[in-house]
Amino acid sequence: MRIAVVGTGALGGWYAALLAEAGHEVHCLARTDFLAIRQHGLSIRNQGQERRVRVASATPNATEIGPCDLVVIAIKTTANAALPQLVPPLLGPATVVVTLQNGMGNVEALTQLLPAERIVAGLCFVCINRLAPAVIDTTLAGYVRMAAANGPVNPAVTRSVATFAAAGVDCQAEASLEAVLWKKLCWNIPFNGLAIAGGGVTTDRILADPALNERAYLLMKETQAAAVARGHAFEDSHIKRQFTVTVGMGAYRPSSLIDYLDGREVEIDGIWGEPYRRGVAAGAHMPETAKLIGEIRSLVAARG
Repeated sequence: MRIAVVGTGALGGWYAALLAEAGHEVHCLARTDFLAIRQHGLSIRNQGQERRVRVASATPNATEIGPCDLVVIAIKTTANAALPQLVPPLLGPATVVVTLQNGMGNVEALTQLLPAERIVAGLCFVCINRLAPAVIDTTLAGYVRMAAANGPVNPAVTRSVATFAAAGVDCQAEASLEAVLWKKLCWNIPFNGLAIAGGGVTTDRILADPALNERAYLLMKETQAAAVARGHAFEDSHIKRQFTVTVGMGAYRPSSLIDYLDGREVEIDGIWGEPYRRGVAAGAHMPETAKLIGEIRSLVAARG
């Protein structure tokens, strides 16, 4: 397949490399790392082992890539305003677009650019970081779950799952996008948020601090309540599993913490704002989430 990966930070770089290794013609649309990718390829590290992967091209200009069979969106949600400039040059009459972005509202942004039946949401349950330009490291390769933008599993989902699975990714289809979104937010809302609000701390320190640990649990219960109110209930066992999985991550820095510490825009609306709005509108009581959003906004504003 001819594949374009839009944004080659942590997620984009990792999956661009895996798809290229699987034999696909991969083109990287990169704002800052394109020169490093051109010169050296992508370096991906996993459990102490590193390998370098070459891709077909790397450029900051979407028109240089042209129409592709598959487009993978891996830019931050804070850059969604740029999608109308980045995506259309990559689209053909049958192009499928997979968004691997965090939070809620990303599929809705893409439906302004192409039919919903050609849009797939991919939820990545992973620990992947960009260490340097074109250098990607994972401490937990994890898994990806994909769902249709609207309705049940469709041919676009089936094809996308097969493409990622053939590249060595644990990838499966889900029947409901919103259901799997709430499950991922059960980790993202507390751990991305408390890493910032807790004073710039890694996930192991959140687990070790009784007060932060309790807040994480309360935030997960509010996320669960919102999911229930929206008709997408998940079990308490999923909450327990979030803590178990996080223990194995060690001193992990969530993506929002990295953005906050590096002075970049934080994905406040996608990870916290939109889920809060949907939950409250459905009748869920989410005071701890509201408190966390206020703390994050204040801390981000205070950076100057």
